[in-house]
Amino acid sequence: MARIDSSIRPFSTDAYCRGNFLTVSDQDLKGKWSVVFFYPADFTFVCPTELEDLADNYAEFQKLGVEIYSVSTDKHFTHKAWHDTSPAIGKIDYVMLADPTGTIARNFDVMIEEAGVADRASFLINPEGRIQYIEITSGGVGRSATALLDKIRAAQYVAAHPGEVCPAKWKEGDQSLAPSLDLIGKI
Repeated sequence: MARIDSSIRPFSTDAYCRGNFLTVSDQDLKGKWSVVFFYPADFTFVCPTELEDLADNYAEFQKLGVEIYSVSTDKHFTHKAWHDTSPAIGKIDYVMLADPTGTIARNFDVMIEEAGVADRASFLINPEGRIQYIEITSGGVGRSATALLDKIRAAQYVAAHPGEVCPAKWKEGDQSLAPSLDLIGKI
């Protein structure tokens, strides 16, 4: 089961990115921060709004050293066709992974078997290939790229500052906490 601090499972798949087909594996996610962003299907309704939001904020993800990998159970050919025909999807410069067999969705425990599609789910992976953040929402509820960026900044801060934690609503530059006996009952 995909859980916080568990290692991602092996995969290799076809992908579409910036006019090219390529092969991507779990090894490509290691050595940098990555977001694996599952969505149910191409040519749908909520999905393009989420993917466009990621595309509009992609430069901010890049500034944080984070690569985005969107994933659906569509083939890479379908990703290209959607990219070529939709103004919203045409903005995408990040990698779009094809998962027609559902292997990746099953690896992350987000496959909806009876529908043959993935849940709407986001995973933040650290450079060691370990899951640091999971968000899963119902099919009708879209996610926010800016909220995801806040979670990434907090996760990166905690990784860079052992012994410190980020409280609720923490934003970059805010005060963190150093858990100790002195703080018990004073927060």
